[in-house]
Amino acid sequence: MKPDKNIIFPLGDKLPNDNFNGETWLKMLVSDDKIYNCPIGNVTFAPGARNSWHRHSGGQILLVTAGNGYYQEKGKTARRLREGDVVTIPLDVEHWHGAAADSWFAHLSITPNSRTNNVTWLEPLTDREYAEANKS
Repeated sequence: MKPDKNIIFPLGDKLPNDNFNGETWLKMLVSDDKIYNCPIGNVTFAPGARNSWHRHSGGQILLVTAGNGYYQEKGKTARRLREGDVVTIPLDVEHWHGAAADSWFAHLSITPNSRTNNVTWLEPLTDREYAEANKS
């Protein structure tokens, strides 16, 4: 499967499927180091790929750079994402994000407060939950 031509950053390394359903890649653009304390990675999802429910103790910011996808907080309706959208995720909010069923999707993932920001992976997003998001 060839990525969408509008994906502007390199794919990077394929992520293991432990916390992802489908093909997903990560290319770190700014490393977590002592100067910036704010790593930034480009995450690219093949059509239909998404991550499991999870939360970040220090929050997360997503900047959509290509394609169509979804972001959903537990207990709320999924939000359709398009190029140029910004998602600010508060501390410890359970959520998932990923590509629409018919589109490649890429976003910059910004991890503020990286020295104290831990990700907690939870249960996988069910196929039913994902299908509901794609109806919105």
